[in-house]
Amino acid sequence: MSQLLNSLTTELRRGTLTLAVLSQLRTPQYGYSLVQLLEGSGIAIDQSTLYPLLRRLEKQELVSSSWDTSESRPRKYYVLSEYGLEIFLQLKKEWIANSKELYSLLKGEEEDELN
Repeated sequence: MSQLLNSLTTELRRGTLTLAVLSQLRTPQYGYSLVQLLEGSGIAIDQSTLYPLLRRLEKQELVSSSWDTSESRPRKYYVLSEYGLEIFLQLKKEWIANSKELYSLLKGEEEDELN
């Protein structure tokens, strides 16, 4: 893959990862459980990408975190805030609308290429 294509692919994925992470935080998750959930859905995410994203979402008050120290290994859990849920639901609606529009455009392109 060319460097330009890599760069454009990264740019395309950035927004989708935010939406994917928010979608999985309706119930509290810690970093590794979040990685597993996302990978189970076919979305690969490095921990080096995930943790800065979680910190940013927390700073934006979309996510709150708390430590669970009941196990031998303390874990930081993240969950959507009330505001985060509101934003997630609006983003989800936007994503679905945009996806339909884009799919329609790309499908038209595909048909043109076949003729």
